[in-house]
Amino acid sequence: MALDQSPQDGAPPARPNPAIPRGIWVLGFVSLLMDVSSELIHSLLPVFMVTVLGASALTIGLIEGVAESTALIVKVFSGVLSDWWGRRKPLAVFGYGLGALSKPLFAIATTAGMVLAARFIDRIGKGIRGAPRDALIADLAPPAVRGAAFGLRQSLDTVGAFLGPLLAIVLMLAWANDFRAVFWVATIPGFLAVALLFMGVSEPDPPAGARRGNPVTLANLRRMSRPYWWVVGIGAAFTLARFSEAFLVLRALQGGVAAAYTPLVLIAMNVVYSASAYPLGKLSDRIRRTPLLASGMVLLIAANLVLASSSHWAWVGLGVALWGLHMGCTQGLLAAMVADTAPADLRGTGYGFFNLLSGVAMLLASVIAGLLWDQLGAPATFLAGAGFAAMALVGVGLRRMRTGAGGAQ
Repeated sequence: MALDQSPQDGAPPARPNPAIPRGIWVLGFVSLLMDVSSELIHSLLPVFMVTVLGASALTIGLIEGVAESTALIVKVFSGVLSDWWGRRKPLAVFGYGLGALSKPLFAIATTAGMVLAARFIDRIGKGIRGAPRDALIADLAPPAVRGAAFGLRQSLDTVGAFLGPLLAIVLMLAWANDFRAVFWVATIPGFLAVALLFMGVSEPDPPAGARRGNPVTLANLRRMSRPYWWVVGIGAAFTLARFSEAFLVLRALQGGVAAAYTPLVLIAMNVVYSASAYPLGKLSDRIRRTPLLASGMVLLIAANLVLASSSHWAWVGLGVALWGLHMGCTQGLLAAMVADTAPADLRGTGYGFFNLLSGVAMLLASVIAGLLWDQLGAPATFLAGAGFAAMALVGVGLRRMRTGAGGAQ
């Protein structure tokens, strides 16, 4: 399959695309509920750590980098296990359950080390569920609507990602900035997400005659196509430019936004992200994928440059909106590209390796961002992000030049 083409090779389908299966809708609402739970906490966590625990930007960068990279790295093991076992749902349930169980730890945290422990457990849960869930979506979705399916799940996930911060603002204002009380509320949607997944999703049976064994063998790795490894590499390069969104919140705080209103940053970003992910996912089923990916990289460059230029609320708002649009343009798209290029029986492993490299890149990106912020100021952090995004864009351009505009291998 040509890497920069959708399954339909850009041509109109001969018949209407099939409907998105019910299980994918349910998985989307599971993600919505868990994101409400997580973002109730994460939208306030940078401000909580700075104003209550006295943490530095470097400390926040280290915690966020370790947490997010842990989630991505763990996905390689859960993805491999889901391929070996031939089952996706039990691992997804366990991962969501671990995430729900971590939420009370934030409410009782009194040191940065306790926050790190809570984030670490939470992200291990995310890592365990991520690759099996994505592989389950790929198993459930007909190829003709694969981009739309990933875009739909991402869109519903992101609805939760702006409802969570919105609820955080309401509760912070109602409860006089009582961070810990808000963190306790976050436990409720987390456990509801686990219950919905357990009762609402039926996993398809493995193909008849499918043989299960160790997916991580030399023979199986050779079955991973060159286009797949290119997607892995470009995803890691892109992640270097997309450091933790905690720094978006800190930029708003730096510009004078009151602590209770800093979740507006993530609300704005996720409104744009949610509104764009599904339509852009559908678009990726009809046009070539890599030009759309390149467009997302251009948007990230623009977002970083805007955020570097000023901490005024208008500039921060524009930068955050561009950041959300780039996420809508790229995150579901990259997931669909992994499904396009990895063998069906190795999809869990494929998502695992994709996230392994992205996890290492996320750790590096967040540590670099924190160091630059502390030593040179916020503009240096965002300028570095723009530089990394430009490098990833060059990688996409070189691929296009080598394969030709038509995407032939």
